[in-house]
Amino acid sequence: MIHRALNRFRLPLLSTQRWLIAASVLCAACAFSTAARADLQVCNTTSSLVGVAVGYRTKKDWLVEGWWRIPANVCTAVVEGDLSSRYFYLHAEDADTGGRWRGPVFMCTSNKQFKIEGIKDCFARGFERTGFFEVDTGNQKNWQIRLTEADKVSKEPEQK
Repeated sequence: MIHRALNRFRLPLLSTQRWLIAASVLCAACAFSTAARADLQVCNTTSSLVGVAVGYRTKKDWLVEGWWRIPANVCTAVVEGDLSSRYFYLHAEDADTGGRWRGPVFMCTSNKQFKIEGIKDCFARGFERTGFFEVDTGNQKNWQIRLTEADKVSKEPEQK
């Protein structure tokens, strides 16, 4: 009785071959397809390596993260997944010239890789206070920011 039940599930050789071919085609299609991702991406359209920090509001507090090292002519996701905030804040620095992309919104940063909660009392907590520019995503689930030479501010003159 068990032997007969197993025979019901056996496929003729021709059907098995078709099934294997169909499965192979399906697997290949899955391997080469790329699902649309919802991220905040930063694209470095300059000819230099750029360091990027991003700040945004979470349900609990502000979160500031950095540094992403983005080579020339490369895009990198700095926030992965559907964007939960409308506004993001960005600060970037050109590794070669020292130029910066910055703005009037100040957040805490560090010289080394960091993830900092909160934007107040940066110096008292051992961090730097750095200017970020605002990016309004219009509540989109994904967004792309392009850093260009034209938008970069020259390196600040050294103070004597």
